Parts: sequence; structure tokens; C-alpha cells
Amino acid sequence: MTVEENLASHNIQLPEVSAPAAAYVPYQISGKQLVISGQLPFANGALSHTGQLGKDQALEAGQACARICALNVLAHAKNACGGDLNRISKTIKLEILVSATADFDQPHIVANGASQLILDALGADKGKHARVAYGVSVLPMNAAVEVAATFELA
Repeated sequence: MTVEENLASHNIQLPEVSAPAAAYVPYQISGKQLVISGQLPFANGALSHTGQLGKDQALEAGQACARICALNVLAHAKNACGGDLNRISKTIKLEILVSATADFDQPHIVANGASQLILDALGADKGKHARVAYGVSVLPMNAAVEVAATFELA
């Protein structure tokens, strides 16, 4: 299956790419690596989830938030690939930052929202990835989750 077919079969629609919120670029290509800057949970021009997991947001909301961040990652990847996500040969790594209280010990479960979206969108061969999930005290703009990614291009 192509990536577009995977997206359609999972009823996934990518958003329009947003402009960076600070002094950085949304992606860099170096050799065969595509690095996507951290993406916040913007949906329809606004943050979908703010605050901390364990205080302001429940686990399931965190997973949904991570999914939105991953959608934004893929939207920027598509833009970087000239509109063709099939240029991605594999997902190397996802980094998921979860704004959380000191006693919230499930950032790895929140991260599953992003991981599953990438697997659904790219398929098992291209979507399998290494990953790290951090619990942090605050994220830019009080976002609940941020996701960054590194892909290999064909």
C-alpha cells in the first residue's frame, strides 16, 4: 500500500502545515535524513490540549494530543518531501515530550498515540521506530504534548 492508501484506509487527513512559532525551521534534510522539528497539538489554528497530564489532562486526552502532534509531523514531512510521503523509507525515531506533574508516570503510554498514528499512516515496514518519551514540567505555549521525528528518505 502507498502512504496515501494507508491514510485513506485509516480515515486520516493531514492538516495544512503551520508556520514556526519561533526562530527555527519546521524541518531539515541532511543527506537521507529528514528531521522534523517538535510539533505542538495545533488543530484548526489553535492548541487542542494545554496544561499538564496528571493535573489538567487525562491519559486518554494525552494520547489524542500526541496523535494530533504526529499528524502535524506528517504534514511537515509531506511538505518536505514535495507532497510525496512515499519518499520516506523508514521512521528512525520519535521524541515525545509530555507536560506532566511530578507523579505522572505514564508518558510512554501517552506517546503511544503518536506511535500508533505513525504506524497506521506509514505501515509497519516504514512506521516502526525507536522512541523516547519524556515527562517535563512545561512545554511551549503550555501545550500538553510535543512530538519531533527523524525519518530516512529513499
